Parts: sequence; C-alpha cells; structure tokens
Amino acid sequence: FAADVRAGLTKPNQKELLSKYLYDDVGSALFEVISHLPEYGLTRADERLLRRYAGDIVERLAGPVAVAELGSGSGKKTRQILEALCLRQKTRYYPIEISPTALAMCQRELSDIDCISIVGFEREYLDGLLEVAAQRRSGQHLLVLFLGSTIGNFDRMAGLKFLNQVRRILQPGDSLLLGTDLVKSSSQLLAAYADELGVTAAFNLNLLARINRELDANFDLSRFEHVAKINYESRSVEMHLRSTSRQIVDIPVANVAVEFLEGETIWTESSHKYSPDEVVQMARTAGFRCDVQWIDDEWPFAENLLIAE
Repeated sequence: FAADVRAGLTKPNQKELLSKYLYDDVGSALFEVISHLPEYGLTRADERLLRRYAGDIVERLAGPVAVAELGSGSGKKTRQILEALCLRQKTRYYPIEISPTALAMCQRELSDIDCISIVGFEREYLDGLLEVAAQRRSGQHLLVLFLGSTIGNFDRMAGLKFLNQVRRILQPGDSLLLGTDLVKSSSQLLAAYADELGVTAAFNLNLLARINRELDANFDLSRFEHVAKINYESRSVEMHLRSTSRQIVDIPVANVAVEFLEGETIWTESSHKYSPDEVVQMARTAGFRCDVQWIDDEWPFAENLLIAE
C-alpha cells in the first residue's frame, strides 16, 4: 500500500491512486450504501437481470460446475445464481476478495443455502482464480462471476488484457458471466457518480482517510473535494480528489512528502462504458464466445455469458 501510494502521488503529470484501495472496511460499507442510492441504477440493473435470468444462465452451463467470483462484495447478487444451481447439484462457491470484511459479509449472506459450501480467498483476482482452478475436480467446469461493472475500472486495453489472463486460467467449456455498464447520457452518469447526499464523495475521500489511518499521513480532508467528470474520448467517468489550496502532505510510512497546487487532482477511479457489440468483440479477442447477452431496459447494463473456446 505504501509503495503504491508513493508511486502514484509522485507521478509527474497526474497524481493517482489505485481504485482497489477504495475498498477497505469503511469504503466497502460506503459502496454498499451507494448501491442503494436512487441516482445509481447500476446495481439494481445487475440484480434485476440476475433475478430474471439465473435459471437461463444455469441451463446453459455444461456438466458439474464450481463457481468462483471475482470481487464478491456482500454476495447478495450471487444468491440468484447459487440458488438456481442448487436445483441441479451441490455446489462449491469460491468468493475472491481483497477485503476481509466483504468476505465475512458474503459468508453470512449466503450461509443459509444448504447445498452450497463456501471457501473464501482473501487474494487479488487472478491469484485467487489460479488457486480455485488448481482445486477443480476431473470433469468439473468453472463458472467465473465478474459482476457489477468492475471490468469498467480498467481502461479498454487493460480490460482486454485482464480477460486474456482469465481465459488462460480457464479450460475450454468454462464460462465467465461478465457484467458491463453500457453507454448512457452524460446527465445520468454525472448524477450517479456525484449524488446529492454526498455518499460517493465520502467514499472517495475515505481513501485519504485510509492513508492517514494506515500510513500515518496528515491529509486534511476539508481541503480536498470530490469531483466526477466525463472523459468523452475514453467513454468513461473519472473520479478525482481536488486540492482546494496549495499544501504539503506528509506520509511517513511511505517515506514521502507530497506537494499539491490549488486545483490539482488525484485520479482515483475510472468507470468505462461499453456498447453491446463492443463487449462481444472484446470477448472474442480474448478467446471467449459470447453465448448470450441480456440487457436491462431501465438502466443500460448487460450481463454477458462468455464461453471459453
């Protein structure tokens, strides 16, 4: 954490922090609140599609299946898939999370499903998936869940690279259920990432508070403000933290003092938006066939069932 903070905040042109560090215990709890905000329709679209099509998804899976989820969060959305699988088999479910709090929430949320055994991994996505793949039984297929719009946190080239890395871990016939947020109006996007209650602002600012807590820094949160802006070239929404004055912040554990100019920003997250055809093409390039694509009719969002070829 200290090394990544030092590297990101000493970049010469644009300071940045990795978005994965937004999700400590406080950040994960704040994101759960964001998912219920009226402006943020993405999570509800994800849940509607899973609730409506879980049975169809499971019917399209070949043979006995184990389920691995990259970034399970609380596990609430995953319930639909697991309960549908329970109608045909006992299932081992592997949530993979960097947040121990999220893993614990997931265990509690899904522990009442009798035919599911849960084995959590507190790992980065690919490290955890490699461990799951090593435990697969003969003849068993993997269903990998990458729900929400987490793929959108990568830029397009990095997203494609990540899908390629997932594909190399899988075997032909394995599947990936990929959630992708779709292109929508600027006003709808900005409202979703800069809500009136200020929950997203608190979520973003918590990253500075985390650096204070864990790295003994002296960020004054009152001198930074949350900013959401659209990058039309990359078709993404960016979250930044903007310094409202000239200041120097000491981060002792990272062995660095960082100067901020008034108006200078820290880039903390991007969320890229896709067209349905673009998702199909990206999947094909990474070695998957898009078997079916379900699109929500209230909030443009797609669940894509990809089969490893």
